[in-house]
Amino acid sequence: MPINNPMKRILFAIKDYEYLAQKLIACADFEKGELEVSHFTDGERYQRIISGIENRDVILIGGTVTDEATLELYDLASSLVSYGANSLTLVIPYFGYSTMERAVLSGEIVTAKTRARLLSSIPKSNRGNKVLLFDLHSEGIQYYFEHDLYPVHVYCKNIVIEAARQYGGDNFVMASTDAGRAKWVESLANDLGVNAAFILKRRLKGDHTEVSAINADVAGKTVIIYDDMIRSGGSIINAAKTYKEAGAGDIYVITTHGLFVNDGIKKLKDSRLIKKLICTDSHVNTQFIDDDFVVVKSLAKLICEAI
Repeated sequence: MPINNPMKRILFAIKDYEYLAQKLIACADFEKGELEVSHFTDGERYQRIISGIENRDVILIGGTVTDEATLELYDLASSLVSYGANSLTLVIPYFGYSTMERAVLSGEIVTAKTRARLLSSIPKSNRGNKVLLFDLHSEGIQYYFEHDLYPVHVYCKNIVIEAARQYGGDNFVMASTDAGRAKWVESLANDLGVNAAFILKRRLKGDHTEVSAINADVAGKTVIIYDDMIRSGGSIINAAKTYKEAGAGDIYVITTHGLFVNDGIKKLKDSRLIKKLICTDSHVNTQFIDDDFVVVKSLAKLICEAI
């Protein structure tokens, strides 16, 4: 068994987030926790904690990117406490159930709440459990965590602002895809000292809408669109097209959580509306990007500061 330094905080990660754990080790004085992970022939996962953790302050990083990853995170967290962790800090760069954060139709399951309740049932460590959540799709999600799991919503505003200044130059407009994100984008714009823009839409029938107005003058200006999450990129492309038709110059897109499913990056690039796409490494999918069109900025420093 490895020799442990009980004074150091010890960092574990689920498989999908090993890449980010390595970056955290590089930016802070954490000891890397050792695990043995394999699978039985029927697919059942086997986990064993190799490092000694009794009376240690433990950090566990893992996103709820899939149901399997969520259960891996839950199983490991519960066992770390059971084997004597002094404190437990969960780091969830991407909370993956934010689409269903409320019920719209009768009988819908609010998955964000049920998953939060699952994680809230992790046994309490000696000094308590904490969970760090980053740029949640809905601010109300943090209040779904209960019992002895204390939620902390960490905003990635500094990363977004730094990227906006890097690519926006001296004369740009901070923009959102629609009025739903206008409050957050307006806050970013105020910090940057620039104008904010959002698209006003009018519902026609069912889920069909049309653009009725843009609230700010974007003609001849660089436009930087921010959205907290991009899945396949459809709403970003529609927004970029609207701003272009209003006379916008170069358009850049910044997102915290880049999922990029269903060839999302290819769709955004092929639209020829967007000059550059900037995201963080909060989601494991960003580790498979090999395209100069995309710039990936790491959350590691922000996580280290938050911890």
